[in-house]
Amino acid sequence: MSDICYLDNAATTSVSPAAAKAAFTAMTVDYGNPSSVHSMGITAENIVKGSRASVASALGCNPSEIFFTSGGTEADNWALIRGAELMKHRGKHLITTAIEHDAILNTSKYLETIGFEVTYLPPDKDGNISLHAVEAAIRKDTVMLSMMLVNNETGVLLPVSAAATILKRHNPYAIVHSDAVQAFLKFRFNPRSIGADMVSVSSHKIHGPKGAGALYIRNGLRIKPLLFGGGQENSMRSGTEAVPAIAGFGAAAAEGFAKLDENTKKISSLRYMLIEGLKSLPGIVLIAANGSIATISYPKYPSEVLIRMLESRGIFVSGGSACSRGRASHVLSAMNVDRKLINSAVRISLSYTNSKEDIIRLLSALKEI
Repeated sequence: MSDICYLDNAATTSVSPAAAKAAFTAMTVDYGNPSSVHSMGITAENIVKGSRASVASALGCNPSEIFFTSGGTEADNWALIRGAELMKHRGKHLITTAIEHDAILNTSKYLETIGFEVTYLPPDKDGNISLHAVEAAIRKDTVMLSMMLVNNETGVLLPVSAAATILKRHNPYAIVHSDAVQAFLKFRFNPRSIGADMVSVSSHKIHGPKGAGALYIRNGLRIKPLLFGGGQENSMRSGTEAVPAIAGFGAAAAEGFAKLDENTKKISSLRYMLIEGLKSLPGIVLIAANGSIATISYPKYPSEVLIRMLESRGIFVSGGSACSRGRASHVLSAMNVDRKLINSAVRISLSYTNSKEDIIRLLSALKEI
């Protein structure tokens, strides 16, 4: 598989050598339980502490505000369920968007079954959320807003900071959560700069291993645990820590943060090259291109057929969110994109590991197809 052209980095990324080494060492050498009081346990505990510090530094917060989870989905569930529960004495109305990841949308649907009301803000034709719509949705009993920072199908940067400001002007006590899985280490931000009380991030989107994520919880926010047991993570997330995954997550965060500006510049250059190249391909429709993500459509073929045709040439892309395989994109549907374009849409997502040769290879394959 050394000759593959991997352009599905919004689905998952390759594990960097540094992250793989950290995970491997934690599995084979420093494999003690962090809760054990002997030296091997203390070594494992220090690995978790070091990784927490690395993730916190990359996210721009205090290590005491980072709690490791199994991934972004758990972090999203924890934030919404416990956030809503914390605030229910003040009201039971939440605001989110119609273009969130399923981890947010399905958790919101669950909350509706236990008495909460949820407003799902629709995007405009460009995939963004109107601040007028945010303000219009706020009620006296609105206690929480969850808005992703970067959309996983269009790459659009959503106005989390401005929306948070508007909400807290009306309801100062309300909680703001942001799913920043697709934003973390793609550009510089921190929870305070976007006005968020809670932020979800994930390891495998930043060249760390799968099975680790984190929830930032602002110091002073009295969120209860979602999981109960032995009291790990300062009694906030029980269960023996997945030290290898956490070690890899910490290594990937440190590596990505150190090279953030360099990586961002490279991805921007590759995106520009891709957009310019697509202009010379008749029949290809560029639906969205922002940050590290571009969604295109070639109405001659259904998404799955085009994906397979590219795969046969060693090129890997996806049909919208990889977590929603086999279903039409709810994001593009909410944007009122023509159904023919949705049925033929594929997502191209870039990483700093990609090269100009990858873009040339993709464009040549699309031209051939």
